[in-house]
Amino acid sequence: MNAARNNATFPSMSPSQMPAPEKQAKLLAELRRDQEIHQNTYRARALKLFPHVCGRCKREFTGKRLQELTVHHKDGNHQNNPNDGSNWELLCIYCHDHEHEKYQLQGLVDELTQPTAPAVARMANPFEKLGDLLKPKSDKPA
Repeated sequence: MNAARNNATFPSMSPSQMPAPEKQAKLLAELRRDQEIHQNTYRARALKLFPHVCGRCKREFTGKRLQELTVHHKDGNHQNNPNDGSNWELLCIYCHDHEHEKYQLQGLVDELTQPTAPAVARMANPFEKLGDLLKPKSDKPA
């Protein structure tokens, strides 16, 4: 009975490769903890609260395409995650990118996150000292 359970948990392993029961219990506990952490993320909570539809383009997402749906923080503060989801909206990856581009174009994004333009090299001016050369020469030696 125990061997059948092990094969169900680790189907690709032969009975001789199975981890010890203590290791199995530890692995199972880690998997449950990771699942709990994932379920408590704001994205998982938002997906439970809201329909799986982009708030901008209104496309619906199901199955594997659900990963294309992201959580946008309306106030831009990723630490502001109220339980009621009032600071979130679900946007597809394309609309989410567009939303952040709008902020950058309006100058609302912190200057540190905006790329700076490379310094333009100053070109040499061949006529820079032409005025000195065209001045009349004085008869007095210098």
